[in-house]
Amino acid sequence: MVRVAAGPTGGRSGVLVEGSCRIGERGTWCRQWRIGSQGDTGPVKLSRLTAAGGVAGPVLFTVAWVVGSLRQAGHSAAGVQLSGLAAEDARDPQIMMAGFVVLGAGTVVFGAGLGRVTAPRSPGPWLVLVAGAASIAAGLFRRDHLLLAGPGFAGESWHNQVHDVVSGVAYGAMLAAPLVLARRWRGDPEWAVLTRPVQVLALVSAGALAVFASGIAGPYNGVVQRIAVTLPLTAEILIARRMLTLPLSGSAAGPASHPARERRSAGG
Repeated sequence: MVRVAAGPTGGRSGVLVEGSCRIGERGTWCRQWRIGSQGDTGPVKLSRLTAAGGVAGPVLFTVAWVVGSLRQAGHSAAGVQLSGLAAEDARDPQIMMAGFVVLGAGTVVFGAGLGRVTAPRSPGPWLVLVAGAASIAAGLFRRDHLLLAGPGFAGESWHNQVHDVVSGVAYGAMLAAPLVLARRWRGDPEWAVLTRPVQVLALVSAGALAVFASGIAGPYNGVVQRIAVTLPLTAEILIARRMLTLPLSGSAAGPASHPARERRSAGG
């Protein structure tokens, strides 16, 4: 169903596509518009732009740690932990520092856009925002040394300690966000297809993170860490890609809004 509504400039009229508004506890939020024949308006373009951040951030972060790993002379490509690649004594630490910051910035933008298409007060987008902010902090407050232990290491600096804390926050939020969002989307026909994949990615990542923290992988601990980090970033890319490919009238509001059911009801 299509309704004519007043355009944002007052004199112009526009077309409001059915399913582009969501009924919530406090009123109606209009998410996506089409004005005449001029294509997408600001809200739709903004939604696509924020979704692109959820793809670009993880991809560029992965490129950064691959390049940074290969740049460490005297160490295997996976022999150094990701945080060590940004340490003061690492070779070209600015590569990994930029990777953390770009990942965080892209994830924050993505989380903001996700908040526009999820149900009101849903914790999922907030967890994404927390993960992004913590990733930025991890790049700004870096570790002291390339390796965790070595000759001449005497305690940790304050910024090393901050890095450890924000890294833990980032890990936790990256794991929790896909699980929360997947639960929310189980009853949404447009998003239910992602429920199982993102749940599996988050749970396998949690298992890999437990192995990494235990240190039982020994010399392969760096590989385990890279796996643990890459899996939730893959979940982020899948969600962002879904935002990019949904029809312009699509919704990610979750079971509470039942956009498909509303369309059927409107059609009689």
